[in-house]
Amino acid sequence: MGFWDVLLFNIATVLGPRWIAAAGHNGTSSISLWVIAALFFFVPGAFVINELSSRFPDEGGLYVWAKEAFGDFHGFVAGWTYWIYTVFYFPGLLLASASMSAYIVGEKGAALSQDQTFLLAVSLVLLVVAVFLNIIGLNVGKWLQNSGGVGTYLPLLMLVGVALLVYFKHGAATHFTRANMAPTWNWDTVNFWSQIAFAFTGLELVSAMSEEVRDPRRTLPRAVFAAGAMIAFMYIVGTFAILSLAPAADVDPKSGVFHAITLGSVVLKVGFLGILAALLVTVGNAGGVGSTVAGIARVPFVVGIDRYLPAAFGKIHPKWKTPYISILVQAGLSGAILLLSQIKSETVQAAYQMLIDAAIILYFIPFLYMFAGVLKLSGRKERTENPHAVLIPGGKAGLWLSGILGFVVVLIGIFVSLVPPGDSINKWSFELRLVGGTAVSILLGLVLYWRGARSKRDARV
Repeated sequence: MGFWDVLLFNIATVLGPRWIAAAGHNGTSSISLWVIAALFFFVPGAFVINELSSRFPDEGGLYVWAKEAFGDFHGFVAGWTYWIYTVFYFPGLLLASASMSAYIVGEKGAALSQDQTFLLAVSLVLLVVAVFLNIIGLNVGKWLQNSGGVGTYLPLLMLVGVALLVYFKHGAATHFTRANMAPTWNWDTVNFWSQIAFAFTGLELVSAMSEEVRDPRRTLPRAVFAAGAMIAFMYIVGTFAILSLAPAADVDPKSGVFHAITLGSVVLKVGFLGILAALLVTVGNAGGVGSTVAGIARVPFVVGIDRYLPAAFGKIHPKWKTPYISILVQAGLSGAILLLSQIKSETVQAAYQMLIDAAIILYFIPFLYMFAGVLKLSGRKERTENPHAVLIPGGKAGLWLSGILGFVVVLIGIFVSLVPPGDSINKWSFELRLVGGTAVSILLGLVLYWRGARSKRDARV
């Protein structure tokens, strides 16, 4: 993978139309939240990722960094939670992707995007395609990620273009003022803050595949900064655009971008734009699933080699040289959770929200290790002696500022994810499934760690 491969990989992995839709659903205050998250989380995170990936370019990413800083046990916890979060993340991403793809049929897609049978069928097809291409390998699978980056960015550019045309001809559906764009802090919307921060994550993912990147010490930092600027710009401008085309109450938090494009294209009498955008984003979302599968599957692969997970996780395919067992297990669990999440859910939206919150909690645990780890590892001599290290700017002050800011934002994100969204009907049921699912996921990992650690001790005796 070269610079452009990594750049498009990052866009496919991080940038999500569903986060713009969720921001639109939350209202005009989301615009200031994007700016706050970009300054106090995204930028410090990019600095930390660039430093750690250049200092420790071994395959495994966050698992390797946590292990270097805090030892094998904490490395395992970081690696396990970073992997197991996908069991909840993929179903949410797949449901959103399927919901967006419904707009391929045009205006009728609004009803189809809420049809449970349609969403499950399309979600499973997208999962199978992404898994198959990533087992074949990155030489083929990277084209899914590349097309995913393009297929994600272009529809959002179309959204902005349609919004501008409609604004100059008919005005905006939402009135923007400095007051209504300021952050709104209340219990009905506090859960959304974690989604804003989560929407900016994913830049670290390609570092888990550093052995498959050409000249990773040079390529990774350049691609991270370039992709980061493009992503932050699109989140902010895209939220303005979606709210210009539809009021917040009418924006679906999964497929709102394409509903807005459809509305705008109907007003402009160019209805095919909505269909084209839906086609592009279907490819884009497949690329997003594919890039996440490709990156995170490397983590249990490396942990499997270290013998803290069953040895099968460390196996590679004899022909395509990919961690196929890890990919298949990941996909199988995700498919099962996708089906189970629909049982006893009030609505598709309630199931989707529970999946997102569980994914955020598990995913942010290794980020706590990452931000704490860069501080712990700051005293090593190799940091200043390593000619390939891309250090955080600002010296020790810049390093501590980045580490502390990132750690605090992530910690807040975990706590607010535990708060049920304001429109949840049965808050106790939501909370029970959310806390129970995340707790069981972590305990399962600890059982596997103790089993692996005991096996390693027995082998040394």
